[in-house]
Amino acid sequence: MPSSLIILLTRHRNHDAGTTLDAGQVVDLADVLDVLPDPRSRQGRRYRLGALLALCTIAVLAGATTLVAVARHAAHLPEEIRDRLGLRAAPRATTLGRVLARLDGDTVDAAIGAWLALHCTLPGESDDLCAVAVDGKTLRGSRTVTRRAVHLVAAVTHGERAALNQRQVLGKKGEISAFVPLLAPLDLAGWTVTFDALHTQHAHARFLVEVKNAHYIAIVKDNHPKLHAFLKRLPWAEIPLGHYCRERAHGRDEIRRLKATAVPRRLRFPHAVQALKVTRRRRNNRTGKIEIERIYAVTSHTAHTATDAQLARAVREHWHIEAHHHVRDTTLAEDASKIRTGSAPRAMATFRNLAIALARLTGWTNTAEAIDYYRSHPDHALDLIQPGR
Repeated sequence: MPSSLIILLTRHRNHDAGTTLDAGQVVDLADVLDVLPDPRSRQGRRYRLGALLALCTIAVLAGATTLVAVARHAAHLPEEIRDRLGLRAAPRATTLGRVLARLDGDTVDAAIGAWLALHCTLPGESDDLCAVAVDGKTLRGSRTVTRRAVHLVAAVTHGERAALNQRQVLGKKGEISAFVPLLAPLDLAGWTVTFDALHTQHAHARFLVEVKNAHYIAIVKDNHPKLHAFLKRLPWAEIPLGHYCRERAHGRDEIRRLKATAVPRRLRFPHAVQALKVTRRRRNNRTGKIEIERIYAVTSHTAHTATDAQLARAVREHWHIEAHHHVRDTTLAEDASKIRTGSAPRAMATFRNLAIALARLTGWTNTAEAIDYYRSHPDHALDLIQPGR
């Protein structure tokens, strides 16, 4: 984590308003937002684009779930905060809606993702694998009678849950063709990319290893019947246990076991050198019901480039992306959002991703608690994107 964010964390937790930052330590997100292409004509502009997008960021971080709520948040901001944002007055919800509906989503997501990447842990800086999960999500509230719901696929880091890039696609199947364009702009050398069975494609594996100099962990399910059947037939009973962990939380007692073995030569999947079997045993403490799930995967990691414990954690963290989506749906009310015009649904999803990443980068593990804090401390929320101003 960069020193500037560590200082901010200390400031927020200690409520020390006297701490300042060296603005030269990091490029401000507000500056990044300010140079994005403005879709509006020059005539009649009342607000800078960067100021409006920065406002949306701190408003969503404070729990705003609608454009009306963003406008209301702006109206209640102290005058000094609006001055820092560069807003002479609070914009209306209709103004925000018109701007967000016309944004170039690909450009905005790429710019914000590049900024977030500056703050993420790099390969070699942690005992865990630096990993990115590729997964998609449908914005159910964006569906209309004549328009299908917006579907987004994103590359999200495991630890910080920072969305490094995001693309809008035509439904779940559209994710496959978006895989390469999504990851192509990212510097993935030394990273591990995790994905579910939908993306377990030969072309994707070759792209990651041969073009991006990255590793992968690919989940294999019944949509690859021959590969799945082959992995199931491996002599797992003879393979020693590689990793074991047990966790008691949320009313469940969960045991996870991982076994890894070198793959036979006849396994024809590009650059796959190990096969994995993950067994999850969950017991509901209230009902006593036991569920056992077995998952198979292949990876380009050898026993020398990743330990069994690192592989087990990477597989588990991939499924934490579902927790990321859960936070967007519940804490940030994404599925209930009725924003439907143009690029506005995607833009609000981008701000929700950004809010979650900012909270985690500053040490919060509970997004709801972070929202409660930044709702009462808008100056600290603004410090995250305009440090030292």
